[in-house]
Amino acid sequence: MMASAQYRRFRTLLIANRGEIACRVIRTAKAMGLRTVAVYSEADRDALHVAMADEAVLLGPARARDSYLNIERVVDAAKKSGAEALHPGYGFLSENAEFAQACADAKLVFVGPTAAMMTAMGSKSGSKMLMEKAGVPLVPGFHGEAQDEKTLADAADKIGFPVLVKASAGGGGRGMRIVRSAGELAAAIVSAKREAKAAFGDDRMLIEKYVDNPRHIEVQIIGDSHGNLLSLFERECTLQRRHQKVIEEAPSPTLNATQRDAVCAAARKAAGAVNYVGAGTIEFVSNGKDVFFIEMNTRLQVEHPVTELITGIDLVEWQLRVAFGEKLPLKQDEIRLNGHAVEARVYAENPHKNFMPSVGKIRTWRTPVETDGLRIDAGYREGDAVSPHYDAMLAKVIAWAPTRDAAIDRLNRGLEETDVRGVVTNIPFLSALVTHPKVRANAIDTGFIERELKNLTPEAPPPGRLELCAAATAILIQEAPAALAEAHSPWRRAGWMPVGRRQRVFTFRHGQGAEQEIRLHYGNGPATWSIGEHEFSFSFSTALDGGFDLTLDDRKSHIFAVIEGHELYLRTRNGRFDLHWVDPFGGDDEEQVGEDKIVAPLPGTVVALLAEVGATLEKGAPILTLEVMKMEQTLRAPFAGVLKAIKCKVGDIVQEGVELAEVEPAA
Repeated sequence: MMASAQYRRFRTLLIANRGEIACRVIRTAKAMGLRTVAVYSEADRDALHVAMADEAVLLGPARARDSYLNIERVVDAAKKSGAEALHPGYGFLSENAEFAQACADAKLVFVGPTAAMMTAMGSKSGSKMLMEKAGVPLVPGFHGEAQDEKTLADAADKIGFPVLVKASAGGGGRGMRIVRSAGELAAAIVSAKREAKAAFGDDRMLIEKYVDNPRHIEVQIIGDSHGNLLSLFERECTLQRRHQKVIEEAPSPTLNATQRDAVCAAARKAAGAVNYVGAGTIEFVSNGKDVFFIEMNTRLQVEHPVTELITGIDLVEWQLRVAFGEKLPLKQDEIRLNGHAVEARVYAENPHKNFMPSVGKIRTWRTPVETDGLRIDAGYREGDAVSPHYDAMLAKVIAWAPTRDAAIDRLNRGLEETDVRGVVTNIPFLSALVTHPKVRANAIDTGFIERELKNLTPEAPPPGRLELCAAATAILIQEAPAALAEAHSPWRRAGWMPVGRRQRVFTFRHGQGAEQEIRLHYGNGPATWSIGEHEFSFSFSTALDGGFDLTLDDRKSHIFAVIEGHELYLRTRNGRFDLHWVDPFGGDDEEQVGEDKIVAPLPGTVVALLAEVGATLEKGAPILTLEVMKMEQTLRAPFAGVLKAIKCKVGDIVQEGVELAEVEPAA
């Protein structure tokens, strides 16, 4: 097959995305000698991907529909910058056939499949009909064009509940709902359509039989314009929450060699049905026995690094070489599987508040050195702002090792040594997840996280002796940097004095306001700490990584600490802790917010009012729905009572902390 005219060599590449994936593409493109152009919204003016690129072009306002989802503005940015090619990344316009065609019409090389291929495989309903003709096994479902309420309801009844209602365009769990009875169907369709329209600009739905206790298996494929098509083994993405992947690994620990060969062959058959060109993923669901095709993603996946680590192939480089019109560098039998890789997605979200997205300025960003099989793909750095307008993923921590257990250990170490402050993250949750005995044993399915959520999000333990000593020691280090710099100075010992002994009291507040006290005894002789009746010796020394080593009663521990005014962040062997150093001169009172006020937890858009003023509400009853970071969040009654007031309307864009409704407690 002759190379298509669409694919040709180029020198300047525009990356039509933001965050982690934009940074990832820029790194490889620069390594290949390409000039890189970033695009950005007004909210991303100072973002990392903008700083990394050789040039950057403003698209427009913060809202995605006015910037990253605006085809005309993105194509115009490419023309203005002199870009000859465009990489879509993932999300946003990456699977939009109209966008791919607009690039072709503008004589831009689109780093991905053609619009025709995307139309055939990017539509979940269209691809299922194509796969049915090709003989690829399918989950029973409705994939038709009719979208009226009766047609969808009849289809669900025919398939049998439970069913999965999901957007025909897009992915990432958006526009997807599990429906277990006919009575839940209408509301689920309305909500899923609204979410899909906001995320992808397309609210078409398909309905499938929901496979109980399912596993999610996917195969990485890549094709060139010369007719070569390869599979690069499979990934397992079973650990999900709200249909969004959390942990991904390669290869799948579920499949044996025979099953692996079969699923990879099915993936090549699926992609071959449209003579696919570019990188893509064929996704399957398994009930533990059979494997069924569910969809194809006509783009690079978030989790592509685990495939790169087990094959030694840079998928972005291969994407660009295919876009140059080159043949794939290897044949199928030359691709080797080596070791095991696991990836965790780090999000700005609060697992203790139903994973509510967290926004704000990142005050601390510290990741471990990328050595010994550890890789960090990040889209943020210290000082960057996490915006409410986009997906909340900050980075991916990926680990490779010869075995699955060793890879999990290495991943957990990478998570434990990552510190992000200014926004709440899911890092402790990820550590609890990857070290869970059932995850280690691969005794999981896609519902595992929801079932185990309570065990995966335990309340943070109170600070113990080590943490109190570490907090006070961190203050001492901050107060006396000059003395600490002199290795042989007697003042290097905490509070050394030539004669006499004195003491100093430190009080720390944590959790729900509990306070703990620790005393420093210093002067002539070794300094000691005391907590209550217990007194113990200590010493400390600064470390090269910015932390310090603290020895208590001859046991050394490594500490990482950040102090901002009277706020302290600590990471010790026991976990992460936030403490407040109580001002000995007072002034620490904080205003308390009344629980009867329903306030916006983050900036967002009001998309639905679910109760009327005067309605009697049970605790937990839904009041209104906000769209935050492209996901819907339902705000509920904090207690039983009467809805006294609603102070917003559908379509309102509200800021964090704005009062939206008021509930009056039941008499």
